[in-house]
Amino acid sequence: MKTRGLKTDDHAPEYYFSTRRVGAMVLRYFYLLRGSLPRIIELAYWPTMQMLIWGFMSQFLYEHSEWFVRAGGILIAAVLLWDVMFRSNIGVSISFLEEMWSRNLGQLFASPLRPYEWACSLLVISGIRTLIGVVPAALLAIPLYHYSIFEMGLPLIAFFVNLLIFGAAVGLAVSGLVLRCGLGAESLAWAVIFAVAPLSGIYYPISTLPDWLQPIAYSLPSAHVFEGMRAAAIDGVFLIDRFIWSVSLNVVYLGLGMAAFLWAFRVARHRGQLLQMGE
Repeated sequence: MKTRGLKTDDHAPEYYFSTRRVGAMVLRYFYLLRGSLPRIIELAYWPTMQMLIWGFMSQFLYEHSEWFVRAGGILIAAVLLWDVMFRSNIGVSISFLEEMWSRNLGQLFASPLRPYEWACSLLVISGIRTLIGVVPAALLAIPLYHYSIFEMGLPLIAFFVNLLIFGAAVGLAVSGLVLRCGLGAESLAWAVIFAVAPLSGIYYPISTLPDWLQPIAYSLPSAHVFEGMRAAAIDGVFLIDRFIWSVSLNVVYLGLGMAAFLWAFRVARHRGQLLQMGE
């Protein structure tokens, strides 16, 4: 009668521990990681973004502590408006990815549905999802922190709509990228919107950034919105020039996002990829 022990050779029964099987799985995951640049970037992405955002914020509060005292609920307003932009982006991306995960693109486009109609429906559902997510949080801030973002009045609508459009434009562009590159790039649905966060001046003025970075920041609609939000919350003024800049830039970004989405869809359709994408 043979004594059973821990074996790792090729003839070992499958219920024994095998370092070869472990090594094979490790190699599989390594190849998946090596073959996907988005997955590699994601490993260092979140720690870097958090360091950048809170590093700039710490620097600003250290140099302007009296501003922080006067600002009151400015950080609450910043968090809520940032969530508008984030949820608008995710609302487009998640609705799109759900069709990818369920392999439903072939069924969708066996109907008379046009790609631009699909894109428009993604924008609408994104707005609905954003309202459902943000409004309860804004209402909860009133009893918890004695701060109401609704006190901004009409400027709040301008801020909300501009951030909603910008987030949706980014979501469309990312969805197009996933169509072009496949589901290996789906993590970009969460990652790309955070890339613009340090440049948007959510928690600190754009003047806190290095001089060479400020023009890049002002090329984003979100930077103008958050600068306008601080002016409305602290000084009680609505900066018309910031509003005009944000609207103008949003027209450009929404056009680019829609164009990227439709181009990627056309390429995927011509290559027969619509029936091949899924989990």
